Amino acid sequence: MLPPAIAIFSRILKDNDFNVALFDTTYYQAGEFDSDKEKEKNLQVRPFDMSGQVTLKATDPFDDLDQLVRSYRPDLIALSATEDIFPGGLKLLKHIDKYNILTIAGGVYPTFAPEKVISNKEIDIVCIGDGEEALLELCRRLHQSKDFSDINNLWVKAKDGKIIRNPLKYLQDINNEQLPDFTLFEEARFYRPMAGKVYRMFPVETHRGCPYQCTYCNAPVQRKLYSEAGVGNFLRKKKISLVKKELEFYRDTWKAEYFYFWAETFLTYTDSEFDEFIKMYKYIRIPFWCQTRPETVSEYRISKLKDVGLHRISIGIEHGNEEFRKKYIKRNITNDAIVEAINIIAARGLPAGISVNNIVGFPDETPELAMDTIELNRRIADKVDTMNCYAFVPYHGTELHELSVKRGFINDDTPTSCLTGEPVLNMPQFPKERVKGIMRTFSLYVKFDKSRWPEIKMAESNTPEGNKVFEALRNEYVKKYFFK
Repeated sequence: MLPPAIAIFSRILKDNDFNVALFDTTYYQAGEFDSDKEKEKNLQVRPFDMSGQVTLKATDPFDDLDQLVRSYRPDLIALSATEDIFPGGLKLLKHIDKYNILTIAGGVYPTFAPEKVISNKEIDIVCIGDGEEALLELCRRLHQSKDFSDINNLWVKAKDGKIIRNPLKYLQDINNEQLPDFTLFEEARFYRPMAGKVYRMFPVETHRGCPYQCTYCNAPVQRKLYSEAGVGNFLRKKKISLVKKELEFYRDTWKAEYFYFWAETFLTYTDSEFDEFIKMYKYIRIPFWCQTRPETVSEYRISKLKDVGLHRISIGIEHGNEEFRKKYIKRNITNDAIVEAINIIAARGLPAGISVNNIVGFPDETPELAMDTIELNRRIADKVDTMNCYAFVPYHGTELHELSVKRGFINDDTPTSCLTGEPVLNMPQFPKERVKGIMRTFSLYVKFDKSRWPEIKMAESNTPEGNKVFEALRNEYVKKYFFK
């Protein structure tokens, strides 16, 4: 999906008379892992075809980046990185290190593993937390040839190799942000699949942060980071009036066909905020997707959302064993309550249905516990369009990363993969290959009769025989459930 943060940074810098260029690796065909296609293969999304909107680049990304740097001659290179893409970004930076350009890294991974990020010789500065004000101030100082070593939120590598660790600045009001700048992006980046169809789709930020305590997620750690520093509450909501302004901007200027609301838990609105949103969106009426938690679902809210354009919704389940979910994930909700929330949504008959999110391979999990997640999904199988099953990722800064290190399942510096990529925990009771096998057969276990389970168990195996069985079952599933 379009990265809203980059578009916001670009707008801020351009409004202050700085020039900005973007190097985007999204559509290079040079052997990069394709998360969307992996989800399609594992039956987590409906088959889709973006060939009409996207043409993969056959050129070498390293050569293209080198050419851009030589022609643009930047004073600063900024890398926005999650944990799983940082290694790829670092390879690109190594390729252009010969130009000796000041480089800053920001995003979730640099925020929670700043020591590891800045230890790389290609990284000169790390931004901790929100970067809008810090990046602008850095550019101003560079333009004026002034010292920038004391800018809040930045860790700066001095000439002698010492790291200057500046404190966090008080959190900014997200309602003061300008409209994002999407002119940086190629036309193809505006198109995304949703429930098997491709739309011209744009992100709209409604919340920044999340009030819940999930131990696999960075959101509660963000809140803790700012709270302990005494510089504000990371959880912020954007005013509905500003959300409306952005929606109209995308609709009128960028010809949006679809919106996805950029919020970890969209329905954390208060009742009055929610009603204000509904009143506002009546005049937008462009289909949209959002994600939320079962606890936030009610008949009233889902009905109102559908009336104004809710097209599809994603619900986080994560695990099917109540005791495990409460103890390890800090999700205190019953399976019956989850089922009831799904039933409420299904009764409203959303045009593109419901997707649910699940995770396998948690620390201390067993294959038997993973089957509890499958069993819970079987209770809602006739109500749900797709069931996402992701590998647990031990993100730095999270409680479950620390537990994984403590248990000896990973080292502290073990690199992660994306949610649809390879599992990384080395657990004797739940080997990586078994985790991967359950990921790819998850939907088969959920939808097919239990008499087929021995066959599905064979399909877990990444062997010629197992892959043959999997492809046959997958084709049957697609015909039966995706092309009714």
